Amino acid sequence: MFGLKDCKSQETEEAVPTLLTGNQGSKLVWERLMRRDTGNYNQFADGNTEFPILNFREIATATNNFSESNILGKGGFGNVYKGTLEDGKEIAVKRLRVGSVQGAVEFKNEIALISRLQHRNLVKLIGCSIHEDEKLLIYAYLPNRSLDYFIFNDRRKSLLNWPTRFKIIAGVARGLLYLHQDSRLAMIHRDLKASNILLDAEMTPKISDFGTARIFGVNQHEGHTNRVVGTFGYMSPEYAMEGIISVKSDVYSFGVLVLEIVSGMKTGATTPTSSRARTRNLIDYAWSLRKDGKVMDLIDSSIVEGCSLVEALRCIHIGLLSVQDDPEARPLMSWVVASLDNEDTELPQPKEPMCFAHRNYGAGESHVHDMSLVNLKGR
Repeated sequence: MFGLKDCKSQETEEAVPTLLTGNQGSKLVWERLMRRDTGNYNQFADGNTEFPILNFREIATATNNFSESNILGKGGFGNVYKGTLEDGKEIAVKRLRVGSVQGAVEFKNEIALISRLQHRNLVKLIGCSIHEDEKLLIYAYLPNRSLDYFIFNDRRKSLLNWPTRFKIIAGVARGLLYLHQDSRLAMIHRDLKASNILLDAEMTPKISDFGTARIFGVNQHEGHTNRVVGTFGYMSPEYAMEGIISVKSDVYSFGVLVLEIVSGMKTGATTPTSSRARTRNLIDYAWSLRKDGKVMDLIDSSIVEGCSLVEALRCIHIGLLSVQDDPEARPLMSWVVASLDNEDTELPQPKEPMCFAHRNYGAGESHVHDMSLVNLKGR
């Protein structure tokens, strides 16, 4: 499919490419990456990491020299470009921002982790490329971009009817189950959000961006970190405020994502005024509708016609279970997948989020503690 190139041949334009095996190429790339140590990656680089190393000039040509017109999206650590190789194969290229130490960390992490993962609901990494300070990650191109391209756009959201939205919710759930339980590496994604859910030609969801993912040991259920990374609105309370990370952190993010998909609203965006108070975020809004017996009003008006109310209401219920404050009260993804597949599965009643339960409706103000989040990095 692709020629595997010696990464040293990319350091000068006149160098002659040499064909390498996957292991040999991987070893050279790891040696080059480790020249600027940006973290301890012994837990990832076990010497068996295999991935294709692509020629930088070939990728630059494929993307029209990283033209602005080829940009598919912009992220915290670089842009993503569409490219077309000489054989006509379409690719997506993540070009990490030059000089970004954090970008280098994500580059290593992505290669070490996603190269070992194979699941229909995870994005496929084709290879990487390094040229001087340039670092590229090359993926299979997905023509329908990302979920946020549709779901938060008033004109395009109607293109996602309810069957498609339910398919996306179920696919993301299966992808997370694979990461948490069924893959060779028990893994926490840590940055699940709408822009990291890519869609192929059949609108099959693919979880992407494993730069901040973290591996857990076989018997490890919880960990701590001083470097909290992720996206505001999707972070679980215990992770954002205390640095406690577990599979339940991803479950919380999944719950937020489910509420976004059903409602077509972005978490953290201004939500409509309820009959009792103006809410501050999507979770609060969903709870205000639930308390008022109007939870059906959360369903995106653009898909109400032809929508399975039973499925939509069940998804909202699962979403609210997933965003409970207590991580122990949140379900595992194995239960979520089973509950989405089987309507006969009984759903327990979710508990109100603490900030919602303590809201002063008379004054219309929310009462939450203003906490200083040291080392918190929003993306």
